[in-house]
Amino acid sequence: MEDDGVRRPFMRGILTHSLMARGVSFDEAFRTANAVRTRLRGRSVVTRAELAQAIKDIMGPDAPGEELKPGALPLDIAVVGRERATPFSKGILAQSLLAAALDPTDAFDVARELERQLRTRGAREIERRELRRLAYQTLQHRFDQPTAERYLVWRKFQEPERPVILLLGGAAGVGKTTLAQEVAHRLGITGVISGDSIRQIMRLTLSPELMPLIHKSSFDAYEMLGPDGVGEDPVIEAFRAQASVTAVGVRAMMDRAVAENTSLILDGVSVVPGLIDLESYADTAYVIFLVVATLDAASLRSRFGARGEHARARSPHRYLEHMDAILRIQDHLLEMADRHDVPIVDNESFDRSVLSIIRHLTEALRKRESFDAAELL
Repeated sequence: MEDDGVRRPFMRGILTHSLMARGVSFDEAFRTANAVRTRLRGRSVVTRAELAQAIKDIMGPDAPGEELKPGALPLDIAVVGRERATPFSKGILAQSLLAAALDPTDAFDVARELERQLRTRGAREIERRELRRLAYQTLQHRFDQPTAERYLVWRKFQEPERPVILLLGGAAGVGKTTLAQEVAHRLGITGVISGDSIRQIMRLTLSPELMPLIHKSSFDAYEMLGPDGVGEDPVIEAFRAQASVTAVGVRAMMDRAVAENTSLILDGVSVVPGLIDLESYADTAYVIFLVVATLDAASLRSRFGARGEHARARSPHRYLEHMDAILRIQDHLLEMADRHDVPIVDNESFDRSVLSIIRHLTEALRKRESFDAAELL
């Protein structure tokens, strides 16, 4: 290819990348680059204008509006904020769009569409507020108003005066930790703590002789109860006693998040509705409580088998042997959730559960704080 008297070799990969950088999908960019190579085969020299015309002939009205220059990356678009400018990134924008409870593929499609709009108009910079407005309008057009507003709600809480603390309770094996990690990834929350980790730390400081219950799992702690400590349901009695002890560590993690003004997701069997005084955090944090469940017992059993393949210390046989106790604890958690108006997420489908948790979170935040879309656009 000849450009201003300088010859460069035609490379299909660079042309594919240049097209993708202008918002063209990978499949379409790759197909076009192949077609261009076939059309130009046998020619020793081709000008940049001829290359651009070949692309327009092949892609038709879908061809990018600006002239292509394979061999060089497209010029950056600067996103201008109050303090400094940063390069526009489809990946970063798509990440922020996940807060609207979008599927990752849909989020990337929207980000790619926005980049295409900016490059078509020849934009070299855009104000952060304007980019937010364009994203909001695109979500409105492609999806609906609630989806667009969820995106704005989470933008409002990116730098809050108080941290957002999401509590995920649920019985063993329902998928709390995996859901917590994925939700944290999509919302950009760096603080993720498992109740199992808190309990393990407490085990190092409290000996079995001093606190025997925390040295057992939630579903077999009842084995440590003495003959005088067995109530109507020893499984639930021991579980609540263990959860009460672990709740001290849970509150410590919540207090630290408040002190550092850092958003946090905390999951665990010991996160029991009614066991933690949420009112004490009313003025210092936005605490959202959800209970995760797997209502289909057969699905729950199958998860223990999968867990055993990845966590050698967690033999599936041990969980399956205590399946009755696990289900009784789940029923108790569901009863507590109903009593304390805590929403329940049935983790039948991982992807749907992630979206459901994000929707619950953003809707809860919307209700607790006045929301005006115009103020954020």
